[in-house]
Amino acid sequence: MALSTSSNFVSPDDAFRAIVEAHRGLTESQSADLDAALVLVLANHIGDLDVLREAIALAKLRTLDASQQQQQQQQ
Repeated sequence: MALSTSSNFVSPDDAFRAIVEAHRGLTESQSADLDAALVLVLANHIGDLDVLREAIALAKLRTLDASQQQQQQQQ
C-alpha cells in the first residue's frame, strides 16, 4: 500500500472541523494526549509499517518546513 497524500474525504472541511471540534474544551495537555491517541488508533488502522514510516517522514518534513518559514518571517 502506498501513502495517499490527496484527500480521500468527500468533504475535507468537515473532516478538519471534526478534528478541531474534538479538541474544543480540552487543556493543552489533554489536546496533546488526544492527538497522540488519534495517531496510534489511525496507525493501527493503516497496519502497514512502511506506509506509517513514510507518513511520519512527510509529517516531520512539513513541520520542519513550516517552522523554518515562521523563523524567516520573524527576521
